Amino acid sequence: MRIDKYLWAIRFYKSRNEASNACKKGHIRIDEVTVKPSREVFGAEKILIRKNQMEFTLLVIGIPKSRVGPKLVEQYAKDLTPEDVRKARIEVAINQAKNKFEISGRPSKKNRRDLMDFIDGESISSDE
Repeated sequence: MRIDKYLWAIRFYKSRNEASNACKKGHIRIDEVTVKPSREVFGAEKILIRKNQMEFTLLVIGIPKSRVGPKLVEQYAKDLTPEDVRKARIEVAINQAKNKFEISGRPSKKNRRDLMDFIDGESISSDE
């Protein structure tokens, strides 16, 4: 089975096109060698994947016939990613969520008034 199809089948990427693009960009390696999307995958190979600024390591256990459900992924691939790397990524995601403020469309009437009061207050203090 092709590497792009395999990564899609084990639900590592949402679409086969996304997996193919990752291969073309050099984010997928097998045994420290970057691979093309058409590279065949065989059992007991170690796949290194760079996704979301994180290095994942997968061990190929089996080759599925088609896309599998989330519960069956463990039968075809084993995640060998070190625990400390996973924890670091989770911490980054939590911090990003905390620092994210909502920007959803136009400001409300109250927000506009507060903004205008703030701007008027700055112009008055800078004139003095």
